[in-house]
Amino acid sequence: MKINISRQNIYLMALSIFLLIFVLLFSFFVLIPKGKEYREQRQELRKENLELNRYLEFNAQTEERLQKLQSENRHIITAFDNAFNTQRFEKQHRSYFNTLTLAEVQKSGEEGEFSVYEVNTTSQINSPKSFYDFLDAVNKSDWIIGINFPINFKREAEMIRSSFTMKVYCKSSESNASK
Repeated sequence: MKINISRQNIYLMALSIFLLIFVLLFSFFVLIPKGKEYREQRQELRKENLELNRYLEFNAQTEERLQKLQSENRHIITAFDNAFNTQRFEKQHRSYFNTLTLAEVQKSGEEGEFSVYEVNTTSQINSPKSFYDFLDAVNKSDWIIGINFPINFKREAEMIRSSFTMKVYCKSSESNASK
């Protein structure tokens, strides 16, 4: 018995075996190693995405907190931008005193990003209650003002003379110029 295989079939079978060997070699030497690398990179990408999501959530929480603090403290933020004006201060707060005088504004120094001015005042008041009303009004004024101790009260007949120093905080001109 003679097996009769044509030349075409032999070429086709040789080509098929060559392609099969090529596919097997390609899968073992290229696809499988790259597949392991792909799985490792996919796992690393998942970890990085989790970390990114945590940072985005932290960023959103921080932004929300910032917006809340800015809305709650808008008055204070705008108060730092206002320049101190002695005439305006006297006009606003003269109603609490019979007489109110401010000494000349002298720059006392820099504290961080803010310029600090010292203001010496002398006033005559009818009762300590008007002084406490003045302190409440200063807290609601257009400037950030710190009243320094000691506050001296001296009784003169029907009046009480008070003397104290104030520090007025406002943004320094260098920080405003940079913006």
